[in-house]
Amino acid sequence: MNKQYDYIIAGAGCAGMSLLMRMVIDPFFASKKILVLDADDKQQNDRTWCFWETKPDLFESIVHHQWTKLDFYSNHYSSELSIDPYIYKMIRGLDFYNYVKTNASASPNIEWRKASVKKLVESSKFLDHSNKLRNNEIAGVELVDGEIIYAEYVFSSILFEPIKAAADEYHFLQHFKGWEIKAATDCFDSSKAVFMDFRVGQEQGTTFMYVLPTSANTALIEYTLFTEKLLADDDYNAALKKYIAEQLQINYYEILHEEKGVIPMTTKKFSYAKGRNIFIGIAGGQAKASSGYAFKFIQKRTTQLIEAIKKGKDLTYGKTMNDSKGHLYDAVLLHVLHHRKMPGDEIFAAIFKGNKASNVLAFLDNESSILTDLKIMSSVPTGIFLPAALKELL
Repeated sequence: MNKQYDYIIAGAGCAGMSLLMRMVIDPFFASKKILVLDADDKQQNDRTWCFWETKPDLFESIVHHQWTKLDFYSNHYSSELSIDPYIYKMIRGLDFYNYVKTNASASPNIEWRKASVKKLVESSKFLDHSNKLRNNEIAGVELVDGEIIYAEYVFSSILFEPIKAAADEYHFLQHFKGWEIKAATDCFDSSKAVFMDFRVGQEQGTTFMYVLPTSANTALIEYTLFTEKLLADDDYNAALKKYIAEQLQINYYEILHEEKGVIPMTTKKFSYAKGRNIFIGIAGGQAKASSGYAFKFIQKRTTQLIEAIKKGKDLTYGKTMNDSKGHLYDAVLLHVLHHRKMPGDEIFAAIFKGNKASNVLAFLDNESSILTDLKIMSSVPTGIFLPAALKELL
């Protein structure tokens, strides 16, 4: 049995398209047969990605807006955050999809199929012409119509079933609803975004607002929660209306666009690979458990994969030391939140009050030094966080 493709990308979301874009721009992949599978044609502006970075990366040309200053608000501490050398950036989903599809359309070696993937197929299921098992030499997907397609590697970002945390793991959800509004008057400073505003009810758990102005009278406003259960849709709407009226003091506006999403914040240890089926995106554990941010972690992972493919290295490698360190810190925070040892708004207020914002951003990116880590950890109550850290270590 011959492979049909060199690579299959199962799922054309952020991770799948980021990997594809990196293949498109690299001459190494010009002769490789690549198949992209997704059940959706990606023609909707279904999400917005925000992230911070110190220098332009692959998707700089489609950054919709960026900010060099951020505001942080809570009932315990509020401040304008100086984030230099970082810049906070926004990319809209439809811009991202169109950009990658346009670039890929010039490559005859790339095929797109609108199809639903039922499951990944292990290499042990494949037989060669001698009826011998081809272990670890091939990968594949089975579509919902029963068709099986083969490749040298499959890169999948699809979660085929809900994430189930073990008894010793924590599983929160970052869930949000956002409205892009156009106010009747100029009321926003488009050079500055609200990174977190905790001056909203905390009865559900860690809850805050983002305000991302893109002009003097337009902004994306998102109601965001870190909890273990979702809310009814009317609850998100009510919170957005109240915040816009009371905190932003905007009475007349129209809703241009709305988006809603759920991102797992879990200490579950995701597999990076199973045979030649390689997991990327949320399915590969690239959503940070303590914040839900995923975009930059996806870029790091896809960059590493491209380099490993080109060098003929093993693609099933595990986490780096920084990844493991970050996983521990995430587990400690989720431990404290799960056991209600300290409210999330107080935790983030203490961290931003006691540290440079740029150091906090590096910490959230798993790129901070041990000295910075220690300083950030010392800014939260030792009596609460040290026992949690010891429990997670043990």
